[in-house]
Amino acid sequence: MKYFDLLGGKLSVNGVSVLSEVPNNVSLSSFSSICESSDAPPTLFQRVQSLSYKGGFLGFSKGEASDRLMNSLGRFSHRNFLSIFRFKTWWSTMWVGNSGSDIQMETQWVLLDVPELKSYVLILPLIEGKFRSALHPGEDGHLMLCAESGSTQVKASCFNAIAYVHISDNPYDLMKEAYGALRVHLNTFRLLEEKSVPPLVDKFGWCTWDAFYLTVDPVGTWHGVQGFMDGGISPRFLIIDDGWQSINLDGENPHEDAKNLVLGGTQMTARLYRFEESEKFRRYKGGTMLASNAPSFDPKRPKMLISKAIEIEHAEKARDKAIQSGIGDLSEFESKIKALKRELDEIFGREQVTGNVSVERGCGCCSCKAGDYGMKAFTRDLRTKFKGLDDVYVWQALCGAWGGVRPGATHLNSNVIPVKVSPGLNGTMNDLAVVKIVEGGIGLVHPDQAVDFYESMHSYLSKVGLSGVKVDVIHALEYVGDEYGGRVELAKAYYKGLTKSLVKNFNGTGLISSMQQCNDFFFLGTWQISLGRVGDDFWFQDPNGDPMGVYWLQGVHMIHCAYNSMWMGQIIQPDWDMFQSDHLCAKFHAGSRAICGGPVYVSDSVGGHDFDLLKKLVFPDGTIPKCQHFALPTRDCLFKNPLFDSKTILKIWNLNKFGGVIGTFNCQGAGWDPKEKRIKGYSECYKPMTGSLHVNDVEWDQRKEAAEMGRAEEYAVYLNQAEELSLFTPRADAIHVTIQPSSFEIFSFVPIKKLGSTTKFAPIGLTNMFNSGGTMQELEYYESPVEISVKMKVKGGGKFLAYSSGSPKKCCLYGNEVSFEWSADGKLNLDLPWTKECGGISEVCILY
Repeated sequence: MKYFDLLGGKLSVNGVSVLSEVPNNVSLSSFSSICESSDAPPTLFQRVQSLSYKGGFLGFSKGEASDRLMNSLGRFSHRNFLSIFRFKTWWSTMWVGNSGSDIQMETQWVLLDVPELKSYVLILPLIEGKFRSALHPGEDGHLMLCAESGSTQVKASCFNAIAYVHISDNPYDLMKEAYGALRVHLNTFRLLEEKSVPPLVDKFGWCTWDAFYLTVDPVGTWHGVQGFMDGGISPRFLIIDDGWQSINLDGENPHEDAKNLVLGGTQMTARLYRFEESEKFRRYKGGTMLASNAPSFDPKRPKMLISKAIEIEHAEKARDKAIQSGIGDLSEFESKIKALKRELDEIFGREQVTGNVSVERGCGCCSCKAGDYGMKAFTRDLRTKFKGLDDVYVWQALCGAWGGVRPGATHLNSNVIPVKVSPGLNGTMNDLAVVKIVEGGIGLVHPDQAVDFYESMHSYLSKVGLSGVKVDVIHALEYVGDEYGGRVELAKAYYKGLTKSLVKNFNGTGLISSMQQCNDFFFLGTWQISLGRVGDDFWFQDPNGDPMGVYWLQGVHMIHCAYNSMWMGQIIQPDWDMFQSDHLCAKFHAGSRAICGGPVYVSDSVGGHDFDLLKKLVFPDGTIPKCQHFALPTRDCLFKNPLFDSKTILKIWNLNKFGGVIGTFNCQGAGWDPKEKRIKGYSECYKPMTGSLHVNDVEWDQRKEAAEMGRAEEYAVYLNQAEELSLFTPRADAIHVTIQPSSFEIFSFVPIKKLGSTTKFAPIGLTNMFNSGGTMQELEYYESPVEISVKMKVKGGGKFLAYSSGSPKKCCLYGNEVSFEWSADGKLNLDLPWTKECGGISEVCILY
């Protein structure tokens, strides 16, 4: 039996029309007819085969071959959909509507609500041969499929499996089943369940980006890590972001670093001219920061540089506006820009004189004397001083640097390739990064040398003590495929090289993927990669001068992350990105990171921390109370717009070992404008929102070990922000909540255990942590005719809370009786210490 039929111009599922007016040139094929065998693990293949009747492949044929073909799949209207589309080259986000014409360009998938069957249908554009596809809007409700090769030399006219359709009555199972089917069919990527994730996903870290931008150096980095330690938190991973590489600009000395770069944007036309670190890192002498007279650091320094660079950027924008408006005399603008640049150079000059970065110089051409200088010496000193620092990553672009690799500078065959942006991407948001890349082109290493390229970079990084890389600018490849067989073939060559290097140099896991949110990458680049960003950048300040200021982009970031995790989480561990702990919306971000299920890291400036906030997210040893799943929107949010419909609260669910959690976030106030083709503020929506939630909003069955918790007769519910504890049954009415703008509440649902004939118990965990349930490590109940006891292991220090219908006889910590507080409303409180010798884990026993 199969669910889908294509008859009489209608694509139907169990007799319900999903698409009408389907052209005659569109075909529907069963899964088994397209995918007869696979190299996937047998258990996965069998699982997919057992569900294959729920899906099928769509194809189409044209009379004339082309490198870019557009074809209608049919039309739909008055049917709610959720979709993910690329609003920039690099980033995707959610969009909702009810017609094929409401779809945005470069849509990665669309989920249709089919209430007639109490089900959902997913339409997924695919890779076929040398072509990749995406959905586009059509006239009068038509849903268009665009198949493109990215090369005028690669043409086709017929496709058998260029899109996939699948149905399920559970939207989360639907994503699992559909991407499982595609993994078996394509055999070019692996699911998250098949891979190991990097150890940092359970930990707290610091990224240098917002602290320094391109001015990052060893002294500043050192003091940054030290600042966390001084505040009582041990970072377990460090990401040295853009600014550490040896890059320069065309026309400059090909053997020297570009000078005085500060902001992202100024380096986007620069190219990598060697694989070793830049001079500011290369001249670091081992032991310098360990010495009693180690260089000091002025935290005002990067802020001064960044502030002056922003002035220059604003002056250049004013000049560009003047040019566009037809002003002929630009001398006033140019003189101002020249003066500001001179002031910036003077600040850099002062900095070199004051000794902030005047670390003793090495030989000047390499990391020499068996690691006495350079990145190797620096990473060794970091690990000597900061014992808990498990991982140090550095940034890179997929093609090396933003502008690729400088031709003739290395042993590799690199050529500057002019950038060609596809018509689909031209219909998305204007992006400075794309403008800059178009301006400079990309120094592309020939794909035949992709393996050598990554091996040359990463073998060096591994030797000097780095454990991984954050790979950015991933979707630059689609611009430059014309001479290399198209975007799919070029991507295959590069991802093959990246995969081999990841396995050889970084333990198979040491990579964070970023600026990668397109189906090319997920279908072709994730055989080994298991961690990646699911949202656009955290913007600590407004880049566009919107009236909403710093507030308007914060909720947008959460929407990106929550909805992108629906599909990306099938393939990689979602990474919700860094934020700044002293930001105006820091608490808002922290609440989401606490239950996102991935790593927690910040990009604080040196000395710019809110430790009270961080200690609600992070244990003193740098580990985190992480959820067991990755956070996803609840079902009742799937076809809503939590950004600017003036009524919907974003609700995300996740699972802990001994309970479930729902985060409610008021993200209203900004979103995509399809006419202006940009994300903008909707200030009229920035107001308190009222919504409701229920224990059944937690998708307990998404983990086998959690399913039993979803069948409990009664739950203890704890509101982390309101500090309220109550009881709830699955038969009860929904809980109503009002959330202020840029605010949140976290609800922990913990099954209540009946002990003996009268006692009920449920452990909430440490309430001084945002994810209180994540502090619960072990839980066991013991009942005998003589005694009833609860034994727990709880990680962290602070206020432990449990629901207990009656007062215990006594409470013990490591076997020793301790005092406790119990009140008639069922609140049982204990104070737990952080004991370093025990790894911060308290063994608690409660006896009745």
